[in-house]
Amino acid sequence: MLFCLMTGHCSPLFSAFVRQKWHANGEQFGEQNQLQMPVIITKKTSRKKDKTWYYFEWGKDIGQRMASGIFTYTRPLDQIQKNHNKEALNILASKKSQMILDAQAAGGSYIPLHRLKNNFLDFYAEFVKKNSRSGNRSIAASHAAFKDFLGTNFISALDIDENLCERFRNYLLDKFNGETPADYFMRFRRMLKAAKKQGYFKENPAEDVKAKSKPSAKKEILEADEYRQLMGTFCSNYEVKKAAIFSLYTGFRWCDIISLDWNSIKESSVCIIQQKTKVQLEVPLHKLALEIIGERKKGMVFHLPTHTGTQKVLDKWVEDAKINKRITWHCFRHSISVLLQDEGTDAATVAGMLGHTTTKYVHKTYQRYKLKSAAKAIEKLPH
Repeated sequence: MLFCLMTGHCSPLFSAFVRQKWHANGEQFGEQNQLQMPVIITKKTSRKKDKTWYYFEWGKDIGQRMASGIFTYTRPLDQIQKNHNKEALNILASKKSQMILDAQAAGGSYIPLHRLKNNFLDFYAEFVKKNSRSGNRSIAASHAAFKDFLGTNFISALDIDENLCERFRNYLLDKFNGETPADYFMRFRRMLKAAKKQGYFKENPAEDVKAKSKPSAKKEILEADEYRQLMGTFCSNYEVKKAAIFSLYTGFRWCDIISLDWNSIKESSVCIIQQKTKVQLEVPLHKLALEIIGERKKGMVFHLPTHTGTQKVLDKWVEDAKINKRITWHCFRHSISVLLQDEGTDAATVAGMLGHTTTKYVHKTYQRYKLKSAAKAIEKLPH
């Protein structure tokens, strides 16, 4: 079938009709001639004479005839075949009307309603495909979050109103921290703006719904002396200790640590595809990180308990080290960033080591108030 009744999607042949350039005597007709060109339904009986197939014609030149994909029974044998004939002719008339509307709309900004997708999630998915950029997951992630929020694989554009947009915004605030809720919602609102331009809405239903961020709880970091203090303290699970020290010197997330295999370990660096961002990352290895993992083996580098089990081991280890801070695995990532910056490492290098494509998060997330720097700054004020 050239036209799918369930989704309203058009086949390449049907879409080609809209793009068709009519020619006569080698000269292209103007837009007015195109709009006046009639669409005629013609038919042809099959070899067995049991079916009649239908075609669309809008001229006598080559390329001005197209099979409809629709047939009727020449001599219907029962009520089922009679019903088929009736429905087929209705579809045929509808497709002819749609072709005329498409031709009339060609070159203008109006899009006939039959060209719009019945399932608005299909439009969203198509928007993601057309607008995603390498290293930027926000558009795709906003689409995934919207589907999770809906809890279904179908929604009509008619069901998307300001109230639903507000509820989606609040859902993002409940589920994510930091700038993520605002980032995802702004991508969602941008998609709705594009949908408005294509005729899905008269007004953008999210226009007056403000994107909001959710400040993350303060994450502790380990100072340089606390690095040494922690490494010199006994840990009940040596695999956890090895993996933690490795993260302290690479900034790897928990999801990258548990999936790290020996094939990723090079002579003086580690190369991975980050689990969260799917971006390739190569980080030089500190000699201590190389020493802690030991000789090359096969399979996984670390054999760890569950995330919850690992955190329990980490809590006891930090307590035994007399470090009065709530340290989670992500704190290792913050620690390496801040300490590198303290040593004068530029933001671009820090961002590259952490797998960020820009310095935005280094400046925004991995900064801290430095008392020593403040003291030196104060000394520069007039005496």
